[in-house]
Amino acid sequence: MGKACSHLSEEERQVIQIEVGNGTGVRKMARLPGRSPSGISREIRRNMWFPSNESES
Repeated sequence: MGKACSHLSEEERQVIQIEVGNGTGVRKMARLPGRSPSGISREIRRNMWFPSNESES
């Protein structure tokens, strides 16, 4: 069976946010904390700041 699902830690969320800001791809980010690309992508969609949205006001 696959790895059991677990919530991302605050530290992992911070790393993802930094990497999103740096333009790092989802698959590369998933390798950093050993998470699945789908889990990283889900986290970005649900909880993250997107650089492209910053100037939209």
